[in-house]
Amino acid sequence: MSVVPAEPVESPEPAWRQRAVERSTRAAKLRAEQRVQRFLDAAQELIAGKGTTDFTVQEVVERSRQSLRSFYQHFDGKHELLLALFEDALSTSATEMREKISAVADPLERLKVAVDLLYAASTPREGQQSPLFTDFAVQLLVSHPDQVATAHVPLLTLFTELVEGAAEAGLAVAPRPRRTASLIMQTAMFTAQAPAPGGAHPSRIGAEDVWEFCLNGIAGTARSSAGSTAGAAKANAPAATRKAAPKKAAARRPAPSKGSADGAA
Repeated sequence: MSVVPAEPVESPEPAWRQRAVERSTRAAKLRAEQRVQRFLDAAQELIAGKGTTDFTVQEVVERSRQSLRSFYQHFDGKHELLLALFEDALSTSATEMREKISAVADPLERLKVAVDLLYAASTPREGQQSPLFTDFAVQLLVSHPDQVATAHVPLLTLFTELVEGAAEAGLAVAPRPRRTASLIMQTAMFTAQAPAPGGAHPSRIGAEDVWEFCLNGIAGTARSSAGSTAGAAKANAPAATRKAAPKKAAARRPAPSKGSADGAA
């Protein structure tokens, strides 16, 4: 009987080789992340200095003190660089929001705090320019709506979790939590960015108005259901229980005085 295998057996890669490759890969990844961050920082500085996203790739390269070749190794062009900044800003916002609501116990209150924070972050501030959102994001929404949706995933994931938490606690009704979360987010963001309505007595729609609107949408059904349940319980009560009330009321009615009875007679 032959002990030679019919097919060649692959010998496992030596452990030292695996460690060397992993170490080299980690080092290369770290260097790449550092180069990317320097490009992002340079672009942020240019946006802050110019108050617009109107800058060139060459300006980013010069400010970052790196090469043009290195830039195109990490980005396809200026659009992808701005997209990276946009995604990073939204991801950071979601992380900070999680930290701020972590101390809130009530599920519905957690959602309210998140709506307030999103409204505040989306509100234009006088004297402060945010061209990444006012210029680039608006153009991106028209030209690449799929990229806008992808950039908002961290925030959408957070709001979906909050909606699900409120629904599980019986404080909200949301058959499709992700869609409900998306509607809440869009209501808060676009309302915050909208100008005050005109008229004799213009009044800006505030965060409290937005929350009240959203609350009626997700908790209104829950409240109606609770009211219907209470009404049904009352209607289904035993007949003896329902008839007891009139008798009790009659017992409380004062008896006619003797004079009255005599007069009636």
